Amino acid sequence: ACRKDGSSFPCLLDLSEAKGSGLICGFIRDLTNQKASEAALIENNRSLEENQNVMSGILDAAFHALFVINDKCIIQMVNEKACEVFGWKKEEFIGRNVNMIMPPEIAAHHDQYMKQYIETGIKKMMGTQREVTAQRKDGTTFPCSLGISEPGQSGLFCGFIRDLTQEKARESEIIAKQVAAEKLSTELRENQGIIMGILDAAFHALFVIDENCIIQMVNKKSCEVFGWTKEEFVGSNINIIMPAYVAEK
Repeated sequence: ACRKDGSSFPCLLDLSEAKGSGLICGFIRDLTNQKASEAALIENNRSLEENQNVMSGILDAAFHALFVINDKCIIQMVNEKACEVFGWKKEEFIGRNVNMIMPPEIAAHHDQYMKQYIETGIKKMMGTQREVTAQRKDGTTFPCSLGISEPGQSGLFCGFIRDLTQEKARESEIIAKQVAAEKLSTELRENQGIIMGILDAAFHALFVIDENCIIQMVNKKSCEVFGWTKEEFVGSNINIIMPAYVAEK
């Protein structure tokens, strides 16, 4: 409709005929405020949707799998990493019990754990991290680190899962290398002991020196012949066993 000042406004027009008079009645309701409220609501919803898309994008960019469940253990939200790690699609996750990602022996008790927490409020895992075993869609299991939190009073629970498969493999590799190194060191010490035993049994004096003429090793016969101990020999210049006129050259 159009006002005297030329401005227009949205309105709702109802028409009716006055019986027997030949006249038409028009009822006009100004919708300016209603339309403004609707526009504000649409803009607010658009803003909320954009924020939700941003937050979803952030969660999808996370390095760890995310699960949001309600107090009945039903999955409400997952991120892309969860799909990548476990092999299910988002549509397959939503609406199902979170025990679908657990081995049977753990899944059988999970709902009871949640019920106990809801009833007692006793926090055994809430706000902590622990190492557990998870199960993929194909049935294979893997070690993971699980962190659980309860955001505010939303009635929802967030679980972040970090796959430890590669980390455990690296740990096993490091341990294997350490064991191999210790074994080699033991073998070398044993071999060195055997070699020294053979050298000490030799009939002749033995000296091992480096490029600077510093004694690195001697045998028992050297000590017997020259009168120094092994400790006195090692680290000294080989010229200690030479006459002065020879040693100077």
